[in-house]
Amino acid sequence: MRILRALIVLFAVAVFANVPPMLAQAASQDDQQIRALLDKQAVDWNRGDIDAFATGYKDSPDILFMGSPIDKGYAAMVARYHKAFPTREKMGTLTFSEVEVQPLDERFATVTGRFHLERTSAGGGNADGYYLLVMEKTADGWKAIRDATTNLPKVAAK
Repeated sequence: MRILRALIVLFAVAVFANVPPMLAQAASQDDQQIRALLDKQAVDWNRGDIDAFATGYKDSPDILFMGSPIDKGYAAMVARYHKAFPTREKMGTLTFSEVEVQPLDERFATVTGRFHLERTSAGGGNADGYYLLVMEKTADGWKAIRDATTNLPKVAAK
């Protein structure tokens, strides 16, 4: 009986000793996947494809985009982008910097950082701001479900 208890204790120690490295590895993979999504969004934006850019958001009526005005739902968010950035010139070139990913649990994370739009004066001039995203790990990968972004162009109320 003592041998069985000793084996159980050794097994438990071996299993739980590996938990922190496994959690760190999962967090690192999530961080990389989220950063890859942001990189893809910048590429999509910079080739003028708002619809492809928008696939970084969860296609749900429950997502929330906190700009000016606040939009709820995927369709409203995509429509807002099309209205605010109707031409390639107004879209400019997007870059993200100071990106920080903070896991909340295995399904959710926050992302903060800065964005910069390099645009001609005819396109509206350069724009800079900060963003806070709440990300959800879905069957289709990480997707933004909340977006609070500063210094975006205002869109007239509907």
